Amino acid sequence: MPSEGALPPHDRRPDPMSPPPTAPQAFDGHHAQLDAWIDAHFDEEVRFLQALVQVPTDTPPGDNAPHAERTAALLAGFGYLAETHPVPAAEVHAHGLASITNLIVRRRFGTGGRTIALNAHGDVVPPGEGWTHPPHGGEVVDGKLYGRAAAVSKSDFATYTFALRALESLGQGPDRPALNGSVELHFTYDEEFGGELGPGWLLRQGLTRPDLLIAAGFSYQVVTAHNGCLQMAVTVHGQMAHAAIPDTGVDALQGAVAILNALYALNTRYRQISSAVPGITHPYLNVGRIEGGTNTNVVPGQVSFKLDRRMIPEEDPVAVEAEVCRTIAEAVAACPGIRVDIQRLLLAQALQPAPGNAPLVEALQRHGQAVFGEPIPTSGSPLYTDVRLYAAHGIPAVIYGAGPRTVFESGAKRADEHLVLDDLRRATKVVARSLLDLLET
Repeated sequence: MPSEGALPPHDRRPDPMSPPPTAPQAFDGHHAQLDAWIDAHFDEEVRFLQALVQVPTDTPPGDNAPHAERTAALLAGFGYLAETHPVPAAEVHAHGLASITNLIVRRRFGTGGRTIALNAHGDVVPPGEGWTHPPHGGEVVDGKLYGRAAAVSKSDFATYTFALRALESLGQGPDRPALNGSVELHFTYDEEFGGELGPGWLLRQGLTRPDLLIAAGFSYQVVTAHNGCLQMAVTVHGQMAHAAIPDTGVDALQGAVAILNALYALNTRYRQISSAVPGITHPYLNVGRIEGGTNTNVVPGQVSFKLDRRMIPEEDPVAVEAEVCRTIAEAVAACPGIRVDIQRLLLAQALQPAPGNAPLVEALQRHGQAVFGEPIPTSGSPLYTDVRLYAAHGIPAVIYGAGPRTVFESGAKRADEHLVLDDLRRATKVVARSLLDLLET
């Protein structure tokens, strides 16, 4: 393991680590300079990402301030002063987390112009089982960097930081471009629990108000819309009794089964509803956790479960929540002696396609096609993201960063999450080129 003040070395790899064979003369001169700077500093970018992966940010428990401190120290090594914005402990603890410190880096180019923010989140679900590489090791094998958050989304701490550094490198030459505007890096730590203490908190505190936003994503599409999400905790109450005399109790598990059957029937009907947004199919509901009972020989007096209801952009969240609650109530009404408590855990609005993001879409698609050698379509995502919080403040936003074509390919939230390093290299070029164009206009 490296010392705290040093970045770890990474493995060398053969041809895949070499710069892509695209001829620089095919591009505008400044774009070629950006590409060359990124190629020359790519080993450093990989070491930066390794260092970020090696500091755990498992959420829960959500003790993420140490990662922000490490990130700020690494950024200082690049000459960047990261503003540290700790969220008050009472707010953090109320959300079931331990510590959050959000970071903002601000870089000014010229006078006037737009402020473009780049947001990635550092918090991530715990590693879980089944890893063949250390989940916090940052190992590089066969051109892939392994580790929890390697793809989602510590990768884009690296993408955005080195895109900004590449852009600033143009100011060192005699033919430097005339740029006007600002770039902000927003590195936040509450995406897994909804983002309200990450970007939501920064925006509510008035600490930032960018004109445009690019948020962490993958390299082969520009995401302009995403699903919403309703999460609820349902507690089913019955009456405990000895299993030898079950008639003296009320089986909470049987009540829960009735509710679950009603919810799954509802889920089947969701398949008949289609979204018009490419990349998004239909609504769906998942029950991700169930617990209850006290022992094998006891009629369970309480069972609880947590559900996740994904909402397509066309749906009304209020109507969705009302339907789920109504379905539960109707199932309970058929179960004498059963009562339920329902707690909303999260209501994340969907991201709607918005015409104001056109400058971002155009720049990312154009440079994505030039760098990757294939069209980069717009699409929707079945995920929900922090981007919705910026959109709620009227900030046009898209999702783009380093990663594969699908979440499944990345291993995100599964064992052996990884990032193909050539995607990191090329996505960094796409973002750097896009920033140049947006600040030149």
